[in-house]
Amino acid sequence: MTFSEYAAEWRAGQRHLAESSGRQLDSLLENHLLPALGSRRMNSFDHRAIEDFVRSMEASNVDMATQSNAFDKLSSILLNAHQLGIYEENPLLGVKPPQYTPGRSEIPTPSQLARIRSSGDAQFRLLASLMSGCGMRNGEAAAVNIRNVIANNVYRITEQVNQTTKSYGPLKHRRLGEYRDVPPPPQIKDVINLYAEKYGTTDGYLLRHPADSSRPFQPYLMQNQWQRLKRSGELSTPDGVVIYSLRHFFASNCLSHGIPITDVAEWMGHRSIDVTFKIHRHLMPGPLEQAARALDTGLAA
Repeated sequence: MTFSEYAAEWRAGQRHLAESSGRQLDSLLENHLLPALGSRRMNSFDHRAIEDFVRSMEASNVDMATQSNAFDKLSSILLNAHQLGIYEENPLLGVKPPQYTPGRSEIPTPSQLARIRSSGDAQFRLLASLMSGCGMRNGEAAAVNIRNVIANNVYRITEQVNQTTKSYGPLKHRRLGEYRDVPPPPQIKDVINLYAEKYGTTDGYLLRHPADSSRPFQPYLMQNQWQRLKRSGELSTPDGVVIYSLRHFFASNCLSHGIPITDVAEWMGHRSIDVTFKIHRHLMPGPLEQAARALDTGLAA
């Protein structure tokens, strides 16, 4: 069996993927994996073949994020083949994956955030509060539902507005029906409740499409308003501060107050704590300084 044939069978089994994730997978297969490896026989893969593939991406100047994603998908396919007994030894052993390090995120200061949260219309202000106060992605904030406030200190994120399908769908990296719980600060709970009291809800949803209340609110509407506010001068933010910086503010706020990064990763919905660490490690208190203080305290005792 060729890699192309095996990959087609493996892809057919990925029914749990959200539509946007499925499209990304298909793009990686079509543009990177199959052109380079499609005709190769499955039993011929070893670490040299995989290293050659990585070097070919480097030689073609494929960006590091794509290299990392392509390698990740190739690893999933070959690991599946290894588990089925095609290889006695995992062909990925000894292969160094592409090292993608996300750029340092720009984070608004508290005073800059306060200006952002007081700009624009009520919908914009609600979204900005949810992203900065609860770490929601913009699609998750667009699906905010009063019924998901399940306790005084718990908001349950159950869905997002998928930017590809324009409809409600499962969370990123989660299957349909899966969720994550986040701790909404009291003032964010107040923002949710006040908005619901003033504007009402539809099946519990606070936000609906302004031109058609039967449709979900679309995340691009927030982006459009962000750009309009920037052009008009009403919203003045430093270079590098974008809508997603609101979510980075949430991580910064958590880590600067000593909340464990494991909890932050879970609340933000990262697939792995490695993602949180790579993006936000510079926000964590210095471990050597902390260790020195802790050891000194122990010695004094």
